[in-house]
This record gives sequence, structure tokens and C-alpha cells, in this order.
Amino acid sequence: MPNSAGQGVSGRYGVDPAATRQFDPKVTPEERPSFQPSALEKIKSMTSTELELSKSSVNCMPRGVPAIWLQNPYSTMMVHKPDVLVQLYEVLNNFRVIHLDGRPLPKYPEPLFHGNSSARWEGDTLVVESTGFDERTYIMPNGWFHSDQLRVVERYSRPSMNYLMVEVTVDDPKVLTKPWKSAPRRWTLGNGEIYEFYCTNNRELEELEKVRQQELQNK
Repeated sequence: MPNSAGQGVSGRYGVDPAATRQFDPKVTPEERPSFQPSALEKIKSMTSTELELSKSSVNCMPRGVPAIWLQNPYSTMMVHKPDVLVQLYEVLNNFRVIHLDGRPLPKYPEPLFHGNSSARWEGDTLVVESTGFDERTYIMPNGWFHSDQLRVVERYSRPSMNYLMVEVTVDDPKVLTKPWKSAPRRWTLGNGEIYEFYCTNNRELEELEKVRQQELQNK
């Protein structure tokens, strides 16, 4: 893991072409999520407009966790101190603070876009467990929503000074029949910058909302 004041995690810029895909499905296959019948029915019933509105690049809301590691092509800056890890996301200029002092998860968590997190070390791997998520976020931009029972475990390891591995487990019994685990995804480490990225003057969102209202009226 980074042990300095700041370490850049590259997204679509400055990435070694061999690492662009982040993982090789032939080497580390990623199983498809197994949805509850009611959840699958809800996803299949979503219109193309609803699917478009669910994307954070359209609705201007934070991607949230774990989507920030599953559907984020932009850079992230890590600020790591002994008792805290701060993640500064270029996309929409969001941030997240993860305490490393062993504090437990809150019993009654406030719903947050990035959840409420508790972290621990397992050897050289940082394990971050999070609950209490804002239900407006989506796991993936294909309609994969989540419930108030979502629990996410992130595993961060640094097998090389040049890259970071992030593996995500999603447990959501209201939506999934069993927990889903991502393939270990590789992020190139560097000393690049993160830039301003604000969602402003989003005319697309306005037009899509109008289309959605027309769809509702026609039902």
C-alpha cells in the first residue's frame, strides 16, 4: 500500500496498455452476479431512459462504492497516513475518508454515497468493510441497483511499487442470491495530477427527465 503523503492511481490516462483492461478474464475470470428473481425482473423492466438516468455521468451524483472501482475511468489520489486513508476522486471531485484506527462499523449508519467504513490489515492487504449506502447509487451502469442491506468488502494490495490491486466483494441478500466477487483489478500507480471535474449545465439530464415523465404518462 502507499505509505507516502500521496500516490496517484491512474485511470484512463497514463496507463500501461497491457493493464488497460485491468484484468485478464482468461486468467482471473469474473463470475456474473446472481440476482434474486424480483431484482432481475426490476432490472429487465427498466427502460433505456431509466438506464441512462441511472448513470452517474448523466445524473451528476457520485458513483459511490463499489462503483468507483468498477466503473471509473478517471484518476484517484491516495493520501495515506498511519491512521487514515483519504481517496480523492477526479470524477466529480468527490472524496472519501477511511479511518485505520480499528473503529467498528456504526450500528445505525447514516446512508452515504461511499458508505460507512471500517478497515483492518491482513498482512500486507488492507481490508475495508462498508455498510450504510445511499440507495440512489448503482453497482454497475446496467441497472444493477442495491438495497439497504448492501455490504461491500474491498481488498487493497500492492504487489509492486508500480501498481495497486483492488478486489471487491458485494453482499446484498435482497438483490443477490449469493455474494459477488470481482476479479482483482489492477490500477497503475504514478505521480500524476487529478483535475477539476464538475457536473455543470447538464442539459442531457433535463431532456432525459422530460422523456421519463412522458414514459410514465403513457403507462
